[in-house]
Amino acid sequence: MSHSVLEVKNLSKTFGTHLVLQDVSLTVNPGDVTSIIGSSGSGKSTFLRCINLLETPTSGQIIFHGDEVTAPGFDAPSYRAKVGMVFQSFNLFNNMTVLDNCLVGQTKVLKKDKKDAQDMAMMYLERVGMAPYINARPSQLSGGQKQRVAIARALAMEPEILLFDEPTSALDPEMVGEVLDVMHDLAGSGMTMLVVTHEMAFARDVSNHVVFLSDGLVCEEGSAEEIFGNPQQERTREFLARYMAR
Repeated sequence: MSHSVLEVKNLSKTFGTHLVLQDVSLTVNPGDVTSIIGSSGSGKSTFLRCINLLETPTSGQIIFHGDEVTAPGFDAPSYRAKVGMVFQSFNLFNNMTVLDNCLVGQTKVLKKDKKDAQDMAMMYLERVGMAPYINARPSQLSGGQKQRVAIARALAMEPEILLFDEPTSALDPEMVGEVLDVMHDLAGSGMTMLVVTHEMAFARDVSNHVVFLSDGLVCEEGSAEEIFGNPQQERTREFLARYMAR
């Protein structure tokens, strides 16, 4: 009997005639921090969007606690509440305050009482250092602050897994650290995380599992020590040499 939280088996995705992902498989166990690395256009973000059902896989299986996620009649909203996502472009509601952004999913999807939802929102906003900004609108925040609110919003849904789609790539360099610090803290607390990232130091230092995607295929995967310390594939070595030199 598998104790994995999530299993992806032979997932492929095409857009028209363009094959974006081919036969990608992955197992996520509780507490894993998995970093997915690779060049732009290698299929990393599409892979996450398939896992969260924002894209429909062309073939393959996504299994969450033994249930087939893409099966007819599967409760996708309930699943998405358990598999949270933090986007590159924040995806906050601009017409809502910081606090309301963190309440809406809890009250609308989880049907929580507003007081309980507010307690949960405040706990996570405090955790990411954004409690002083509860009445601000997203337009009044820096990019790093917006992303920390987005993380708090995702955490307030109490997900089992948190997906991060290049969470620092839209940020100015001086704001990257504040978001990575929050992610580092979450990893240390045992949060199960699947992170698409160009931040190689984060992938090397925080992940226990690293997947290198190239042209929609898993070129190599293993522990952070194996991938960064002794990559076996020439493509992996070339990619890391280019990124680690930055």
